[in-house]
Amino acid sequence: MKNISLLYLLLVASLISSCDMVENQPYAARITGKTDLNTIYTRELSAAGLKPPFSFAFITDTQGSLDEMRQAIGIIRSRKDIDFIVHGGDLTDFGIVKEFIWARDIMEEAGIPYITVIGNHDCLGNGNDTFDYIFGPENFSFNIGPVHFLCLNTIALEYDYSRPVPDLDFIERDILSVAETNAQHPDSITHSIVVMHSRPYDEQFNNNVAKPFNYYISQLPGMDIGKSGSDTCDKGFCINGHNHAIAVSDIFDNGILYYQCADMGKRTFFIFTVTDDGYDYETVVF
Repeated sequence: MKNISLLYLLLVASLISSCDMVENQPYAARITGKTDLNTIYTRELSAAGLKPPFSFAFITDTQGSLDEMRQAIGIIRSRKDIDFIVHGGDLTDFGIVKEFIWARDIMEEAGIPYITVIGNHDCLGNGNDTFDYIFGPENFSFNIGPVHFLCLNTIALEYDYSRPVPDLDFIERDILSVAETNAQHPDSITHSIVVMHSRPYDEQFNNNVAKPFNYYISQLPGMDIGKSGSDTCDKGFCINGHNHAIAVSDIFDNGILYYQCADMGKRTFFIFTVTDDGYDYETVVF
């Protein structure tokens, strides 16, 4: 019996020591290379002097599809007309340090700035801490010329609703800051783009605050039905991933469109081109 127990313990120890999916702490694997990337690249983009027209690629849910992700990045790099990349979250399958590093290093191959919001898979295990270290912060905003980007953590379910996700206080402060900018310099900000992983009425979203969330973002510049005669907003929209399928939806029937991209395993991503008068988008399938 003792020999059997000893053999069992040795077997368990061997499995634990050999399994890449087990980590005792968020930095069990040594992290080298760039960190705090959302801060670094938002500053770079804000200072770059970009003005409409400019283009960015939206990729999302790249977990478990690193080969396809690398191919997509190759296409983005080769096109020469894309200024930066937005990642919609779920860089990882299991929230493991190595997965974050692999995704980061592949995006670095594009040779252009990129920003990232957190997905629900990125929160598994100690993934939230690792995301914050490599990519954080989770809620942030920045401007490119007259275009305001608001990037949010919307995966409330992963925290058992114990944290303010989405953080309405952060969103309110951001809206007030934009309003103050426009009060001092009229029409400095004319467009708004809201980036999230999970959109309202997904199972991950805190749907108790879905309507207040909609109210807040509808206060951003461009998030009102324009003068073009269409029933959708001319200069504002939202983008999200999570559901692994392409969809374009006016969730609240108020003209604000949510552009949902498929996962990278479906070899698909979006390219948005923002112009003075509005925006266009294309779906790239490779």
